[in-house]
Amino acid sequence: MGGVFTPEDIISPTDTSGHGSHCASTAAGNRVPNANLLGLGSGIARGGVPSARIAVYKVCWTKGCETIDILAGFDAAVADGVDIISISVGPTKVQHLEYFQDDIAIGAYHAMKSGILTSKTADNLGPNRYTMVNLAPWFLSVAATTTDRKFFTDLKLGNGQVIQVIIPLNSFTYFLKY
Repeated sequence: MGGVFTPEDIISPTDTSGHGSHCASTAAGNRVPNANLLGLGSGIARGGVPSARIAVYKVCWTKGCETIDILAGFDAAVADGVDIISISVGPTKVQHLEYFQDDIAIGAYHAMKSGILTSKTADNLGPNRYTMVNLAPWFLSVAATTTDRKFFTDLKLGNGQVIQVIIPLNSFTYFLKY
């Protein structure tokens, strides 16, 4: 990051936030039987291509992701001859930049010129319209969506009555706190 690091930064490829490891496991994570979320939704979890070999380039630090580090990551991936680049960093507010002002669009363009596809988070900061900021036509934008899956659990009331309730997926963060 231009030589500016905070005391919390580990000056190595070590993933200190877990985000990079999570994204890598989504791409190429091994098969995990009996995966579940707090005992719910038990099944098999695996990455998209568990047999894939991945190369990971750390481009973000505690203070954020600097252009020089992002472009150096693209350059290293191109030089290493990767087949695809997956980058999951983006702005925290909606910014509609011109292609030549967008560091990721620039890096992805150079990767594309070398025959490498870049897959990038859509950075859709919705739910409002016109919040997707990845508009360059030379990379693939991907985004999360909602699911119609429902998680049921029993809720025991103070009077001893047990009722079955649905747990909304966005409430699991509250369960993890307690």
